[in-house]
Amino acid sequence: MRPRVKICGLTRPRDAEVAAEAGALYVGAILVPDSPREVTPERARTFHEASGLPLVVVMADLSAVEVALAAERAGASIIQLHGSEGEADLHALRGLGDWELWKALRVRSGAEVLDEARRWAGVADGLLLDGWHPDQLGGTGRTFPWEEVEAIRPEWPDGLSLIAAGGLTAGNVGEAVQRLRPQTVDVSSGVEHQPGVKSPQKIHEFIAAAQDA
Repeated sequence: MRPRVKICGLTRPRDAEVAAEAGALYVGAILVPDSPREVTPERARTFHEASGLPLVVVMADLSAVEVALAAERAGASIIQLHGSEGEADLHALRGLGDWELWKALRVRSGAEVLDEARRWAGVADGLLLDGWHPDQLGGTGRTFPWEEVEAIRPEWPDGLSLIAAGGLTAGNVGEAVQRLRPQTVDVSSGVEHQPGVKSPQKIHEFIAAAQDA
């Protein structure tokens, strides 16, 4: 099965249009303060409107009510949580709107990933695996140890999507797809001219490489 592609860290509606034209299935917006790709919920809504694709909003360490209000303003279909949110936070969000919930994990080892996958199965809809960085919640441009996740992939719990992120480019996404068999691949810096400014050529090349794998 071909993976779905999410183009994240958008700041311009035109880039969202290009993502849709190239075959992406999700567009993503960062609502985390101090990110070089931060946008307002109202700006994020324009990416869905321009592309016609489901919008994923990225947030961290807010209350469930704050997250839900921002997601509603953005018109989001999916909420991606990058902070220290726990199971109770996700359960609270379930009661506040009809959206998918993805939890992000900065990967250090395959054993840790498997423990976290079991923790979030039945709570989140997807577990997004990102590169580890001690000070950044995401968007590091770093890959994680694919070989360790590949080793535990047969034990992945049913019903929990695997979303692969972290340092993906057109040059390596094929290997990531073959090794990890993710439901979705997520790219931001790997298709950019500069933070928040996407390259149409890189978007097309990335999606083609992901789907050809």
